[in-house]
Amino acid sequence: MYFDALSFLEDERDAWRPFEALAMLPDEDLVLPVDAAHGWSARDLAVHLGAWQEHALDVARELAMSDASEAYLRGEREWDERGGDAVNAELLERGRALPLDAVRDRMTSVPGELRGYLTVVPESRWVKDATYGAFFLSETIDHYADHEADLAAILAAADR
Repeated sequence: MYFDALSFLEDERDAWRPFEALAMLPDEDLVLPVDAAHGWSARDLAVHLGAWQEHALDVARELAMSDASEAYLRGEREWDERGGDAVNAELLERGRALPLDAVRDRMTSVPGELRGYLTVVPESRWVKDATYGAFFLSETIDHYADHEADLAAILAAADR
């Protein structure tokens, strides 16, 4: 758990930095499925992480204006009712329909926009709030850590 926004934001930025390499891959490597990454391509990993960053961004936008987030509550309900596998599969399917340039654009813009919004959300509404603090940690730093091995496998396959 974090006690101040700056520490969280610095750690989040450092944790995201290695994933920025995905946006630099040529098209043929961006779409190459990698067995060691659950059959995902770089695009799939970027879409997956980006979708959850966008969800966190929606929550941050609401918390900038209010003590509560309906986007957070909707996401929790959907996860509980449909299950994580179904939600993730739908997000991945929608992301696979995006042009590669749009995937790259999202990878470079959404993380910074999320950090920007979190700088204006009062700390009492996220860093110092157990529920929202845990939420932002799970959608960013912890989520990136969950996919470090996938990133390594994808970058190794692209380096062939």
